[in-house]
Amino acid sequence: MSRLDSIQKKIVTKGELGKLIHMWQLLSQKIVFTNGCFDILHSGHIYTLTTAADFGNKLIVGLNTDASVSKLKPGRPLQNQDSRALVLSALNCVDAIILFEEETPLELIKFIQPAVLVKGGDYSIAQIVGSKEVLASGGKVEVVPLLIGFSTTSIEEKIRRS
Repeated sequence: MSRLDSIQKKIVTKGELGKLIHMWQLLSQKIVFTNGCFDILHSGHIYTLTTAADFGNKLIVGLNTDASVSKLKPGRPLQNQDSRALVLSALNCVDAIILFEEETPLELIKFIQPAVLVKGGDYSIAQIVGSKEVLASGGKVEVVPLLIGFSTTSIEEKIRRS
């Protein structure tokens, strides 16, 4: 199998993800979930993703589809979902990527039932979609502080000024 093939195998369907979760649970792996658009991958994303991965053994990333991103952020995405998924899948800290169409990943979180739910940003735990469900099932919710000066919006603005 080529390296590209092994990277692409991390991009999974819901059915494939269910099988992975079952296998990981049998092996007593602690599953961590985070989500986002990840339009232009930058240092802030890397910090959040690596920190999230450190909270457990397997990191699943929910990736907003192009349609979902467009609803949340007018004029976006800058890169299509296949490109964004491939870039994320090349990261060693990411074990699986699943695309989702909805504006929030609530149904995906209910399906995955992660031991740890991670969100980057200035959120309180109560504001994080899925936090109630994860806490109710005995899991944890972690908020990773943003790295100041790193955002897709600021990168986009810098490019436009150039």
